[in-house]
Amino acid sequence: MAVPKKRTSISKKKIRKTFWKRGGYWTALKSFSLAKSISTGNSKTFFV
Repeated sequence: MAVPKKRTSISKKKIRKTFWKRGGYWTALKSFSLAKSISTGNSKTFFV
């Protein structure tokens, strides 16, 4: 028979959520930086 799991504490859930959001922040920052360098023509690694 299935047994329900224990409830995760609010603080633990908050830590995981913040960590997950931080990863998205850095990805967005990198992509914005790349887009900026492409639009100005300063990109050395990305060819249009």
